[in-house]
Amino acid sequence: MAVYKRTYKAYEGALTPAWSRFLILPRSAYGRLMQSKFLVMYLVSCFFFPLGCAAFIYATHNLSFLTALNIPTGPVLKVNNTFFQFFCGFQAGMAVLLTAFVGPGLVAPDLANNALPLYFCRPFTRAQYIFGKMSLLLAMLSAITWVPGLILFLIQSSLAGAGWARENSWIGSSIFIGLLVWDVVLCLIALALSAWIKWRIAAGGAILAVFFAGAGFGTAVNAIVRTQYGSLFDLRRVIGFVFSQLFRELPPTTEVPVSDAWTALAVTSVLCLWLLSKRVKPFEVVK
Repeated sequence: MAVYKRTYKAYEGALTPAWSRFLILPRSAYGRLMQSKFLVMYLVSCFFFPLGCAAFIYATHNLSFLTALNIPTGPVLKVNNTFFQFFCGFQAGMAVLLTAFVGPGLVAPDLANNALPLYFCRPFTRAQYIFGKMSLLLAMLSAITWVPGLILFLIQSSLAGAGWARENSWIGSSIFIGLLVWDVVLCLIALALSAWIKWRIAAGGAILAVFFAGAGFGTAVNAIVRTQYGSLFDLRRVIGFVFSQLFRELPPTTEVPVSDAWTALAVTSVLCLWLLSKRVKPFEVVK
C-alpha cells in the first residue's frame, strides 16, 4: 500500500492479554509436530506401560482373577512406594527419548531463519519466548510422566480405601515433585542445545549424548580420579538418587549424598538458562 495515499489506519481490534501471549508459540508448534506420524506413534507407545500398571493394580485387588490364573498372592504383588518408584524411573527414560525428538525443533528454526527480531520487535519478552517454547515440551512430558503417575495413585487409593490414601499421601507428592523436576530439567537442556546447535539431527544427538555419553564419562572419572562424584555427570543416575529419597527407598550407603544430586540438577538448570540468555537475543552481531 502506498504511504502517500494515507488509506491505512491503526489496528482497532481486541488486544491479546499480556499474560497469555506466550501461548501462541506452543499453539503454532503443536500442529506442526502432530503431523509427524512417528511422534504420534511414540506418544501412544508411552502409555502402554501406564496401562499395564493400571491393570496390575486392578489385579492385585481382585483375588478371584489371580486365583483363576493360578498366580500366588504375596509380597511380590504389592503396590507400594517401590512400585511407584519403578514407574517413575521407567517413564523418566521414555521422557528422554521424547525430548530428543521434540527438543531440537524448538529454538533452532527461529535462529536459523533470523526470526527472533520479529518476535522481540513486538511486546514479547525473552522470558515469554523461552516459557512459550518450553511449555509445549513440558506439556507433552507431563502427559507421559506425572499425570499418568497421579492417575495410577488415585486408582490405587480408590481400590485400597481411604486409610491407604491417608497413610501414603506422600507417595502422590513424590510422584508429582520428582517427575515435574525431571521434566523441567529435560526442557531446559533441550532448549539450550537447540539454541546452540542449529542442525536438528545434531541437536537431537547432543541431547542423547548428554544422558548416555554422560554415564560413560562419569564412570571414567570415577575410575581415573578414584572418586564417586563422577556419577553426578550421569543425570539418569542423579534423578535415580532423587527418586530414592522421595520414595524413601535409599540404600544404607549411596555413591554420593542426595543433596549433591539435587545440587547437580540445579546447576544443570542454571547452566542451561545461562546458555539460553547468550543466544536468545533480539539481535545478533555478525563478524
